[in-house]
Amino acid sequence: MLVRCLYASRTEQAISPHLLDQILEQSRLNNARNGITGLLCSTSNVFVQAIEGGRDEVSHLFTAIVRDPRHTGVRLLSFEEITQRVFGNWTMGQANVASLNPSILLKYGRLAELDPFDLPAHSTFSLLVELSESGGISRRTG
Repeated sequence: MLVRCLYASRTEQAISPHLLDQILEQSRLNNARNGITGLLCSTSNVFVQAIEGGRDEVSHLFTAIVRDPRHTGVRLLSFEEITQRVFGNWTMGQANVASLNPSILLKYGRLAELDPFDLPAHSTFSLLVELSESGGISRRTG
């Protein structure tokens, strides 16, 4: 059975591009091994991520994220059974908010900034889908 988990979190300290690259590299290795795909959208201190895969694998990964000290205020936005993956092309795709046209963010939120804590889960998910369909994803390969 496939599921999708959508969550948001903050960081205590700004995440450097180098550290983010390391996190993504390790995620891609682990995700490929566990049949997990997904998309991460981030700022220097906010993460929003969709992860897709088997129920046990996604649940285990989400539990590890909650325990990771780099994440604070982890909020589960949605967890649902799915019939197919939306982000199946990436073991972990990445969308950097700094490179986005602000109008994309304004389409879904009150301000031209990523704030998944202030958006309904379906709006956050729609933003991620739009980014994946518009070519706003870097590092397409796992």
